[in-house]
Amino acid sequence: MSLTGKRRTRRPWFFVFTLLLTCVLLFFALRGVDWHEMLITAQQGDLRLGGLAVLILSFSYFLRGMRWRVLLSNQKDFSPLMAFWGICVGYLGNNFLPARVGEIIRSVMVGRRLGISKSYVLATVLTERVIDAMTLAVFGGLAFSFLENTPSWLERATISFGGMGVLGLLALFIVPRLEGLLIPFLKRLPMPGGVRIRAVDLFAQFLKGMRAFHNVNRVLRFMALTTVIWLVDALTAIVVAMSFGFVLTLPQAAVLLAALGLASALPSTPGYLGIYQFVAVTVLKPFGLNQNQALVFILAFQAVIYIVVVLWGLLGLWRLRVSKTSQASDGFGIRAVVSEEQQE
Repeated sequence: MSLTGKRRTRRPWFFVFTLLLTCVLLFFALRGVDWHEMLITAQQGDLRLGGLAVLILSFSYFLRGMRWRVLLSNQKDFSPLMAFWGICVGYLGNNFLPARVGEIIRSVMVGRRLGISKSYVLATVLTERVIDAMTLAVFGGLAFSFLENTPSWLERATISFGGMGVLGLLALFIVPRLEGLLIPFLKRLPMPGGVRIRAVDLFAQFLKGMRAFHNVNRVLRFMALTTVIWLVDALTAIVVAMSFGFVLTLPQAAVLLAALGLASALPSTPGYLGIYQFVAVTVLKPFGLNQNQALVFILAFQAVIYIVVVLWGLLGLWRLRVSKTSQASDGFGIRAVVSEEQQE
């Protein structure tokens, strides 16, 4: 059976698993909920503060674009606005398509616009994700020192997540320095000649993308932007809570974001339906919010995210000039995007 055939065979099982996980988590999150109280709480929301949260999160996405641009500028400089469109297109794909294919979409589209290797662009995206995970774990870990009555399992998970982030960071520095060993090893692997050439080229571009983080000035700028980004995201959560009269402190918001980041690593349906609800109910209860309030908060928080990614993501698709072929294909052009990456 071909590799493509195997993937097609596994897809239904993966979908069934993620759907089952979503249903189980939703069951535990919604068990015993008072729908009438939830409705009353939701109706008390302040739309003006909700609009402010949309603006704040939009600014966070712009900063994420600036941060990604720090890595990509190692290969080619480009406008901050193009980086913003790329980030928004990627998040649009991640929120509506499985397996984080939004990262592939933004890598191919921006790489095509800049005229640089899409494999290199994807490497910078993965580098960004590793650093993001590590910073989020540290961010959440620091917040624990300011809080009481936090779930012990979350503290342990954050420490484990941080450890994996540190290992990923070490790999970013070590793997590119082993190119002299890895490339010859890859060339000796038993595979067809054309496939071998393609694999070696892809790996070389990937190593080049990882080296973007080897410049001290670039590292400092990247980490400074990362810190600001997570503070802005925490502010978004605080404003959403304020819109319903809930009190959420900065350390509490940091722990919540760390938990949501940990949970997003699990296989899930697009939009993290079920996972976000379960995490919110579990994490926010020790902070004084009951089940109904936690669910109202997380649904409003997700609504803010969807408004931002749909608004700026669709505009980003237009600004990055999606081809007619891509527009006509399923999943916001993912078939055409992947096909183009394979043919590069």
